[in-house]
Amino acid sequence: MHHSRLCAVLIDCKTADVDDAARFWAAALGRPVDLGHPMSRGNYRMLETPPDELAVQIQRVEHESRAHIDIETDDIAAEVRRLETLGATVVNRLERWVVMQAPTGQRFCVVRVQRPGFPKNANRWD
Repeated sequence: MHHSRLCAVLIDCKTADVDDAARFWAAALGRPVDLGHPMSRGNYRMLETPPDELAVQIQRVEHESRAHIDIETDDIAAEVRRLETLGATVVNRLERWVVMQAPTGQRFCVVRVQRPGFPKNANRWD
């Protein structure tokens, strides 16, 4: 048995200046940049969001600009297996997350628990 839930929206920006991209999205979404957040480092900037809302992260990337979702889980391997039975495929297994592709073409990530209160509002899978 494991749990999973929608965790975050990540805005991938093909840009030289992640801070400039973060300032734009902060203004557009009405959420200030949270430079004190532990995930605001390197190519990543977090926006301030209440703990019971989805996290919003801006990340500098080399591929085309797009948005993707993260699914957080207390068992990455079990969640990946579950999603594979639904037709998703593994694109890349990284140290702390797995990049997958839905049968409809969208890429998304399966990540360890990121937000407080887990497993509140999470699905339970047997």
